[in-house]
Amino acid sequence: MSEQKYIIDVQYAITAEGLPGEQEICKWVRVALQERQEQAELVVRIVDEAEITALNRRYRGKEGATNVLSFPYEQVQGVETGLLGDVVICAPVVAEEAVAQGKPLDAHWAHMVIHGVLHLLGYDHYHDREAREMEQLETGQLASLGFMNPY
Repeated sequence: MSEQKYIIDVQYAITAEGLPGEQEICKWVRVALQERQEQAELVVRIVDEAEITALNRRYRGKEGATNVLSFPYEQVQGVETGLLGDVVICAPVVAEEAVAQGKPLDAHWAHMVIHGVLHLLGYDHYHDREAREMEQLETGQLASLGFMNPY
C-alpha cells in the first residue's frame, strides 16, 4: 500500500476533565484505518449528553444518551471522495462506562474511537458473525496500542 493520507478533524463541543487530546484521538483513528483505507477524511466530535441524545433520537429513533454514534458518508454516484463520515462520542457516557466497567479511561476512549471508525468502514454488530468479526478487530487493534481486551 502506498503512503496513507488521513484528514482527521477532531472537534470538542464540550470541555471536561479526562478528555483525550487530539493527537491521541488521531492515533486511534489511524490504527482503525490502517490496512483498510488508504486515504480518508472524517470528523471525530466529542459532545455532551444533550447533543448525543438529540442525534440518537433523530437518526436512530432511540431515546437517551449513548456512547458513540457513527454517520457514514453516503457516496454520490460519479463523485470520488475520501470522505468516510463522522464519529460522535459522548464524553460523560464514556467516563461513566469506564468507571462502571472498571476500565482505564484512555482504554475505553480508544475503544469507542476505534469502534466508531470501524462502523464508518462498514463493520457492524447486529448479527453474531458480524459482532465476532468486529470484536476481534477491535481487540487486536487495542492490543497493538497496549490496551487489554475490552470484552
